[in-house]
Amino acid sequence: MHVLSTGVSYRRAPVELLERLAFPGDELGKAYHHLTSIEGVRGGVILSTCNRVEVVAEVDSYHEGAQALRGFLADAREVPAEELSEPLASRYEEDAVRHLFGVASGIDSMVIGEPQILAQVRSAYRRSDEEGALTPLLSALVRRAVRTGRRARAETAIGANPAAMVEAGADLAAKALGTLEGRSLLVVGAGTMAELAVKSFGSRGVGEVVVLNRSPSRAERLAVRHGAAAGSLTDLGHALAGADLAVTVTGATGLVVEPDIVRDAMRGREAPLFVLDLAVPRDVHPGAAAIDGVTLVDIDDLRAVVNGANDDEVARVAAIVDEEVARFAQWRRAARLAPLIQGLYDRADRIRRAELDRVQARLASLSDDERAAVEAATEAIVKKLMHGPVIRAKALAEDDAEVRLLARLFGFDPPESA
Repeated sequence: MHVLSTGVSYRRAPVELLERLAFPGDELGKAYHHLTSIEGVRGGVILSTCNRVEVVAEVDSYHEGAQALRGFLADAREVPAEELSEPLASRYEEDAVRHLFGVASGIDSMVIGEPQILAQVRSAYRRSDEEGALTPLLSALVRRAVRTGRRARAETAIGANPAAMVEAGADLAAKALGTLEGRSLLVVGAGTMAELAVKSFGSRGVGEVVVLNRSPSRAERLAVRHGAAAGSLTDLGHALAGADLAVTVTGATGLVVEPDIVRDAMRGREAPLFVLDLAVPRDVHPGAAAIDGVTLVDIDDLRAVVNGANDDEVARVAAIVDEEVARFAQWRRAARLAPLIQGLYDRADRIRRAELDRVQARLASLSDDERAAVEAATEAIVKKLMHGPVIRAKALAEDDAEVRLLARLFGFDPPESA
């Protein structure tokens, strides 16, 4: 069986396409049912985040698998296949393994080292398992990806800047408004990123802070921690009219801020409004950017200005990824050859026992200790005779022809192709 990764990420896809391809949580069950019903696809893991939508699958072959996964994404998200031609990337076997390990390590994120991706990989693993789509090979692959991500964060400083996206947005807001001192801030959302926004802008001297959320109780908890006011999304129009800058970072699957509500908020005012949309899918309709006095910045705009980890840290993580890729390849070789090698040992031991049984009468005069010594000696002979060939057999694991020849020589069924 083979590992294939297919999908799109922020590197080649605009936010608009990522939004359309994203899998809402309540639709994943149906998506997994669709995925596992495809001929030639043994199982899969769907990784759907702010910056990427990718499927890691176990497939029978590359070409059929790549076409199947491309068709799955197009059909499941109702996106014309031709729209995926340019941004879609497919990676096979070692390239797919290295890519997933890099993703889990944070070096393929828009914000290098961002901490959320490792939790998202673990969540994707659990959901695939719940939906019965996790094969033994994929289970081992994703667990080792998580291990790689943990090593990267434990052994390097790659995850030292989780607020980089918010800080970059705050820098752009300061440039657009001249200063953030005393400015009124509206934060729409009450999760981790929303709290980072409150902290970041608060450290820059903003004035009044208002937090709105679909669940007012969550907004209230965040507001209390930071001395802000709180409310629900029904207060959005009024709060927007009184804000100098707004940060939106909800988990909504659709638009939260439409152009009309922004237009109403700007009616009769001369002060500019800076809107920072950190959500994927977007919270703010892009049409809001056309309204006089409004500056709208979203994830696409931040790509060029976000500063990630330094090159030395990325190189250190890349080295860890290479180590773990090699270890995974070694594990696959061992797992692939395990039945054949065990068969060789079992056959050799049967021959040993048969020969001892054949001369049993001549050994009848031996004491128990002497008989145990004979058993131990013959077992050691078998192990020593088998040791060299087994080591060389493991080294042949990547060559299907030689592995099949070895199996035929001893009358075994050859292992599945790598």
